[in-house]
Amino acid sequence: MSDGREEREEQEQRRKWEKEKKDRDDDLDRDWERNGERERRDSRAVEVEALNPAVRAQSGQRTRRSFLVAATAVAGGYGFYRWLDRSPMDMRLQEPLRHMLRVNAKVSRAIFDERGLAPTYSVAKSMELRTNGNYGLKMDLVPESYRLQMVGVENARGLPQYVDDVTAWDYEYVAKKETGPVEHDTKVRPKSETNAVDGAGKVDANGDGGAGLGPMMKGGPASTMVGSRAKGEDQKAPSELLAAMEKMKRRPRGQEEAGMSRNTLIPGTPGLLLKMDEVTSLPHHELVTEFKCIEGWSQVVHWGGYRLADLIAKFPPARKADGSLPKYVYMETPDGDYYCGFSLQACMHPQSLLATEMGGRPLAQWHGAPMRLHMPIKYGYKQIKRIGLIAYADRLPDDYWTKLGYDWYAGL
Repeated sequence: MSDGREEREEQEQRRKWEKEKKDRDDDLDRDWERNGERERRDSRAVEVEALNPAVRAQSGQRTRRSFLVAATAVAGGYGFYRWLDRSPMDMRLQEPLRHMLRVNAKVSRAIFDERGLAPTYSVAKSMELRTNGNYGLKMDLVPESYRLQMVGVENARGLPQYVDDVTAWDYEYVAKKETGPVEHDTKVRPKSETNAVDGAGKVDANGDGGAGLGPMMKGGPASTMVGSRAKGEDQKAPSELLAAMEKMKRRPRGQEEAGMSRNTLIPGTPGLLLKMDEVTSLPHHELVTEFKCIEGWSQVVHWGGYRLADLIAKFPPARKADGSLPKYVYMETPDGDYYCGFSLQACMHPQSLLATEMGGRPLAQWHGAPMRLHMPIKYGYKQIKRIGLIAYADRLPDDYWTKLGYDWYAGL
């Protein structure tokens, strides 16, 4: 009687045989796959070798074409640069670039329309504004001699402040009692060659001992330069204006780099002469906003003063024959050395302030006392210090930094 061992051995032999058969079949399949892969690889190698001559020829053509395209691009770029560099100048900027600035201004005006309000901050975040540029501030103004000239006001002749010639008013100046903080003007070459130290050991940022007699106060070619539309071409101030000012024994206007403004008043211009109390009688307002400079820095400043819109409402512009209002407002310092132009809409902005205070204190002379403009929707170079003239205009007014290559619009 069998104990089943033979049956188990037979089954074990059968499993062993089946495994060996499967291994042989797998080896055979792998051999077939390897042979097939080898055949395919050989076939591809033959095809590639056959295509190589055509590929090399086409690659050579494309390489030459790439060099040709690259050379054309370089030549085109250099040609564009030469064309741009040789383009006629429009206020120290090539006309194509000036055109792009005007396009950008139109786009900004269309989108924002000078309506947006600048962010406001708490007084605790404010600080005194750094000094940056003393154009029109080379000497201290005697406060009692200050008058705000206004030209183009509606029914001006019927107002008690009317005079036949606002330019006949004499502003009085004195040598600076103190030079104030050192300036940080990066728009011009550093003044290290001309800086001096006064008796108190302070650096004199003007290089004139605080007397207002530095290089830009001595007249010379800059005093009659209006601007240039072509390289090397200076447009002189009208000879009749120069003759009139010489007859009146007045210092030539426009003593800074940009020269005289084409909007400076001709002697004999009628208008209003306002005392400071006629401005300070307006409602008082305070703002804590961010002053932004085109140089890339900004500071939060606490301002106090009077809305420009309120002054315009009190002394509105005269309407034209068709009943429309003038489009622009022109401002300049009492000596005409610094000047800015604005749209009437920007001046009517609720945050456009005739600032008389900073940080809760009256403005210092170096910050534009007795009154400067704060317009937080514009860059700092538009915020003119020591305003001597506000004139309504229907044509785009002159602007100091625009004549030196900057944007007239200057919107943030």
